[in-house]
Amino acid sequence: MAFENWKTETLDAIFPEEFFRLIDSNKAHIGKTFPVTVAACETLEKTYGFLVEAVDRQEKKDGYYFYIRNVETQKLIGYVCIKNINKNINKCELAYFIDKDFEGKGIISKAVSQTIDFCFDELLMNKVFICTSKINFASQKIATKHGFQHEGILREEFKNNEGILEDIMYFGLLKSEWHER
Repeated sequence: MAFENWKTETLDAIFPEEFFRLIDSNKAHIGKTFPVTVAACETLEKTYGFLVEAVDRQEKKDGYYFYIRNVETQKLIGYVCIKNINKNINKCELAYFIDKDFEGKGIISKAVSQTIDFCFDELLMNKVFICTSKINFASQKIATKHGFQHEGILREEFKNNEGILEDIMYFGLLKSEWHER
């Protein structure tokens, strides 16, 4: 999917080196909110393994991965994934980040919109949810901008990069709410 100066790509178009560089250059930016991804991509070899596992999850339809690339520079600048898919009640979680140099440009917002459409129209989900740190105001803004309702706080639900359990904010969006917009 292409827009003004960026496009989203699927997992098969991504090379481990560029994903490693994206994570490595944004460690300070995403370390607290994506500690598993950061830890899994500490080296190029580990990054390769992380992406191989993502391919496996996608083939099993247990996760979906979209990568954001700047069209002008061809640089990988972000990532959106669908995870924690519960096929029994048709719900899934979104997680996303954008390179620190591309924040505030509306790129991740458009990518999240496309991904929500994919969740409801292609995967036939009934609910999409976003869990975010209490201090991740940018992610909370993305959630509310897209009509997600703050459903509550999950206490000590997330282990941060320092190994400390933190509360997270839970936002949910029903298919009926998305299509009413």
